[in-house]
Amino acid sequence: MHTTHFILLIFIGYIVFTIDRKQENVPVPTILVVLGIGLSLLPYFASIEVTKDMIYHIFLPPLLFSSAYRFPSKGFKENAGIIGFLASAGIILTVILLGASIFALSGPFLSLSFVGALMIAAILTPTDPVSVTSILKNSTGNEKIADVVEGESLINDGTSIVIFTVLAGMLTNGESFAPLSFLGEFLLVSLGGAVIGALVGWLLSKAVHFTHNREYQVMLSVVVAFGVFNLAEYLHVSGVLATVFAGILLSFEFGRTIKENDLRDKLDGFWNVIELTVLALIFLLIGIQSAQHLVFDGWGFAIIIFLLSLILRFLIIFSTTQFFPHWRHRINWRESILLTWSGLKGTMSIYLILDLQSKGGGDVDMILSLGFAAVLISLIIQSLGIYPLSKKLMNQ
Repeated sequence: MHTTHFILLIFIGYIVFTIDRKQENVPVPTILVVLGIGLSLLPYFASIEVTKDMIYHIFLPPLLFSSAYRFPSKGFKENAGIIGFLASAGIILTVILLGASIFALSGPFLSLSFVGALMIAAILTPTDPVSVTSILKNSTGNEKIADVVEGESLINDGTSIVIFTVLAGMLTNGESFAPLSFLGEFLLVSLGGAVIGALVGWLLSKAVHFTHNREYQVMLSVVVAFGVFNLAEYLHVSGVLATVFAGILLSFEFGRTIKENDLRDKLDGFWNVIELTVLALIFLLIGIQSAQHLVFDGWGFAIIIFLLSLILRFLIIFSTTQFFPHWRHRINWRESILLTWSGLKGTMSIYLILDLQSKGGGDVDMILSLGFAAVLISLIIQSLGIYPLSKKLMNQ
């Protein structure tokens, strides 16, 4: 991918963001993905190759860190239970139930192993509420739902990678599903990443006081965003969760001890530009990369998989929130539907697809096409539907 590709894609993103600035009911990522598919028809852009390392090591750390440090500590404290459940036990339950359902219904459409079905489920479990949270707040005035959606997404990005990595090893090595081994690996990698991230985030919150130069403090945040990610990966734990928890710890410190508003303004000024630039690139690249996988005869099954993911997500959210008395009074059936619909797929799902593509073997080709198709359906349908659905459900 040449420098001119980057410049042109960023410029296209700038144009889209500028034109769509006031169209709050149509998320920009949807427009960018569709544009990306269109750009793939041009030879100049069709030659672009998106790699998993590009997304994982360049795009993800700034997106995760910028979202995490700005996540309101109050929202995390108030909704920690439901966020933690959905991003841990909830995501494991979703993978197992969705994978089993995909496997059970795959017969008339294609030959798919049980581990292959679990792989598709793992690809579709991470959520990506980019721009959806602002639509939720604007359309409903309900920050609780937006906080749960965003908090779940931040953490389940990390847990989904752990689940996917274990399953990918089974698929490419032809191994059967081993529940105890799977759970042990999940806990080790997830908790290890969270602990490292929390420690580095706490150190960052103290280190920002060593200098009063705001530019240097912003530089330090860049070091932490990428540094903690790579440190955790080097130690074979979750770099995603490490980056997220480093940002969350900084968010807590902003709420408790860091009172300098101009420091947050400096951080926001820098990270907002980085976030918009990365978003423009990544969603255009998603469209370009997915185009080559969209001509296949499994679209009917891809739609079924998408519908299954919505149904099972709703059942898990609604049933678990009713099971726990504290959550029952906070999340009703309308909010459960909104939480379900807000869990659209995006960046992390595409990374997982590209990671699987690099491994090869097994049912990989069909899984890639089904994964790309289901992610695109989710991005377009759910993002376009979030505004009218939230207005209808929350304003009754």
